[in-house]
Amino acid sequence: MGEERRTRRTWTYNRTGRFGCGCASFIVVITLGLLLSLFNLAISLGVSVGIPFTQANITIAGAVGKKDKTVEVLPAYVHGRVGGNQNFINQTNTLTIWVAEGAVVVIVGHQEGAPAIDLHLEAK
Repeated sequence: MGEERRTRRTWTYNRTGRFGCGCASFIVVITLGLLLSLFNLAISLGVSVGIPFTQANITIAGAVGKKDKTVEVLPAYVHGRVGGNQNFINQTNTLTIWVAEGAVVVIVGHQEGAPAIDLHLEAK
């Protein structure tokens, strides 16, 4: 007779929420982004750390606010690299909802003008 075989399926649950961080960025843009757009503002937060014995940095930066100002408030050494391909790793995620925009940039590679350690916070 045939051998009955049972397979066990495992399901994972994201404890931060059912929709993951994609929904979180949507919620941030729809609430904070639209609120900041009413006041013609954008804010950003970024961290950059140099990789020892190289000229490369690891940078993670994010911005939310009025669509025209979102990229402007990112750190100066990230300007021109949003969505670019000039680094070893460049991941850019943007979400635009009407007049609000959110952007997250993760860059690993040489970034002209990036200090060895930087914490960037700006509102414009």
